[in-house]
Amino acid sequence: MTVISCPRAPILGLAALCALWLTPATQARAEAQLLIEASTGKVLHAENATYPWYPASVTKLMTAYTTFRAIKQRKLTFDTLLTVSKNAAAQQPTKMGFKIGTQVTVDNAMKMLMVKSANDIAVTIAEGVGGSIEGFADLMNANARRLGMTQSNFVNANGLPAENHVSSARDLAILARALILEFPENDSYLHVHAIRYGNRVLRNYNNLLTRYPGADGMKTGFICASGYNVVASATRNGRRLIAVVLGSYSGAVRAQKAAQLLERGFNSGGLSWLTPSLGTVDALAPIDAQPPNLREEMCGGHRRKPPSEDNQEEEDEGVVTAGTNGAPAFMLSSLKPANGKFVLGPPVETEAPVVVFTGPANRPDPDATATAAKPSKPKKKHSAKKSDKPAKPKVSSAAQ
Repeated sequence: MTVISCPRAPILGLAALCALWLTPATQARAEAQLLIEASTGKVLHAENATYPWYPASVTKLMTAYTTFRAIKQRKLTFDTLLTVSKNAAAQQPTKMGFKIGTQVTVDNAMKMLMVKSANDIAVTIAEGVGGSIEGFADLMNANARRLGMTQSNFVNANGLPAENHVSSARDLAILARALILEFPENDSYLHVHAIRYGNRVLRNYNNLLTRYPGADGMKTGFICASGYNVVASATRNGRRLIAVVLGSYSGAVRAQKAAQLLERGFNSGGLSWLTPSLGTVDALAPIDAQPPNLREEMCGGHRRKPPSEDNQEEEDEGVVTAGTNGAPAFMLSSLKPANGKFVLGPPVETEAPVVVFTGPANRPDPDATATAAKPSKPKKKHSAKKSDKPAKPKVSSAAQ
């Protein structure tokens, strides 16, 4: 991978030369990575960390932050009921698929948002907290400015494609750190392994939670233009690190690279492989450029399977390949740390799925809870009901 870091203007000559050097072909091969300490904001590793990027569903970290802040300001509570509108129900997958008029508490909505990455729930939250998608986006952008996220602009609450909906690894790390430091009482929402709605068990797309020891957050994202993104956190011996990886070729590569960043950070003790002059995350110099559009690389005809969060391509094999027309091919074996062992282990389920439901907290809708209370019967092959299985995301627009 070619890693390029442009200087901050006013070194105009170098900045202009760098801008010329960052051709579309170079951008398409680039990837952004960042590793910081949560407590201090100290940068431990950075590659293209201040390059603008489409955040996809990592956007939902700001949706969560804005909601938590509204709760702290006593504008609503976790038991406040939100109503699924026609606009929310019309959102593209991934989504819960609730009918218009369905009500859900903020508490349950947040769990569905963070685990299922439900786009309909994101809009339901936005309309309930901000009055409209646009009103909520204004709150998101106000929070971004307050936090010093100078490269971010939010148009919606779910991260579905929008031209001016951008962020960067730098800004997303700032946001992740703010979630940890400002809302420690809400930290559990960042690392729910799975939720159960009736008979449906929906697992978190962030498989680091079950495959990397100490993983405790946060959110994945994917649209064709952005590639596979993740903001991940983990804690070891009381030290919490935040890793950001943007633009990976698959969910498997994304998870492995985030895990490798975290592992190197923990093993280094903050010394050997780090560059002392990197400073803190807020001091990283933003780059003025257009975000790369990885649509052809991520969703072109060379892909053997339509990419999406639901299709963690060849993850079990530990290998991600592509066609023979020049598209990238990644071998996860090349991401082994120095000791020759893979960072990621097999999935280990240490927590039961968290039950979620529609309706008020003290009077859940019976359809959502009755089936969850019954022991599950042996599965029979049957014609799947549309209500039992969420629609698969469309390649061109899904944000997870």
